[in-house]
Amino acid sequence: MTKISAELKLFLACCMITLLLPASHAPAEHIPAEQVEETLRKAAAYFQSISTSGGYAGIYSLDLEKRYGEGLYEPVSPTQIWVQPPGTPAIGDSLLRAHLITGESMYLAAAREAGRALCWGQRKAGGWDHLADVSRLRPDSVYPERKRGACTFDDNITQGALSFLINLDAVLDEEWLSDSIRLGLNHILASQFENGAWPQWNPLKWWHYFFNGYHDYYTFNDGAINDCIKVLLKAHGTFKEDALLISAASGGDFIIFSQRAGPQAGWAQQYSHDMEPARARSFEPPGLCSAVTARNITTLVDLFLYTKDERFLAPIPAAIAWLEESKIGKNQWARLYELETNRPIYGDKDGKIHYDYNEISEERKRGYAWQAEFGIASAIGYYNEVKKIGAAEYLARSSSPINPAQRVQKADQLGQEVKAIIASLDEKGRWIDDGKIYSSTFVRNVNLLCDYLELVAVSP
Repeated sequence: MTKISAELKLFLACCMITLLLPASHAPAEHIPAEQVEETLRKAAAYFQSISTSGGYAGIYSLDLEKRYGEGLYEPVSPTQIWVQPPGTPAIGDSLLRAHLITGESMYLAAAREAGRALCWGQRKAGGWDHLADVSRLRPDSVYPERKRGACTFDDNITQGALSFLINLDAVLDEEWLSDSIRLGLNHILASQFENGAWPQWNPLKWWHYFFNGYHDYYTFNDGAINDCIKVLLKAHGTFKEDALLISAASGGDFIIFSQRAGPQAGWAQQYSHDMEPARARSFEPPGLCSAVTARNITTLVDLFLYTKDERFLAPIPAAIAWLEESKIGKNQWARLYELETNRPIYGDKDGKIHYDYNEISEERKRGYAWQAEFGIASAIGYYNEVKKIGAAEYLARSSSPINPAQRVQKADQLGQEVKAIIASLDEKGRWIDDGKIYSSTFVRNVNLLCDYLELVAVSP
């Protein structure tokens, strides 16, 4: 009897498994990489053609006559660009990623122009506002003339801009870029309070302390402190400067210090300078915040993985216990909880605390996330996994490449979405939603196309 080799046995076994699998497990139709790349080129070329000195608005009318930032309530002038995510930094990052995957120079050129727009829109203090004026940027400009003005850590604005510029610096060696990164990092270091916290805005406006001065408070809301720590860890990993890690760890110490004692072992959105949970806008009453608590859990785990210091994990079990006790439904939490009573609370423009969600106005229901999952399950799962397998094993697994079978499976899972993205690009290279062009759609679609190209292993 003929002896069957081990390789042939494995091949026959794979064939049998394929035949026995249900039809739903069969590989999806392959999308040619060339088709995906052509879609990327067309979309990127159109978007670059509507840029303002290399930067971008958030929303465009189809005739390009009207430009907006975060929403239609925020007009953007012809010489302004939008910095707030998913604005110019996110667009620049997506273009840079397309270059790194495909090797095509057009994407790097566009990412470079986005970087220049950000550097020329950077404030003299070193940070950014939601919008930046780039009227002084010319193609032959050598060094930016920066304007005075306040800078914000709200909504990952200054931190997100710096994160993209650090990514760009890994590919480009240009003086204007290095100078901008140094100025930005120095601004973050200089803006940190002695206790490790950061304000929402800097330079500080101390008169706000007496007149609803939440801009100067120690601010977790919208990830201000968390995003400062994140970009400092990234910068330390790149530049290896001790001051960056010391600052990030000091931010972690503030997280530990500001946690409320059990049984309400969570965190507030912002704290006054006497360390009391504080009101921000009229509809944002003081209280403990489930969303902030989830973000702080994630940041503390990040710090542990980077430093291997167990003190960053110590506050987390009590925070998880509070979150588990505070559910208002399956995978559902209120955003804010009253101090002492732990009752869910809601706010409105009348400045009053409401205990019934149905009492608040429709405008506030639409304009603010009062009840949601807030990424809590993901944060808890992140902690549990790291705690279970340890930092070394977690980092090893995170950095190891996926195997070919997983690569094929993930590509198949993305297949239908990629087809829809390709089909929805119009002849001009636009993705249109509700009669408008959104930067957020561009960023999302470009990154999904890049995900697919990485999975099918396109070589530059």
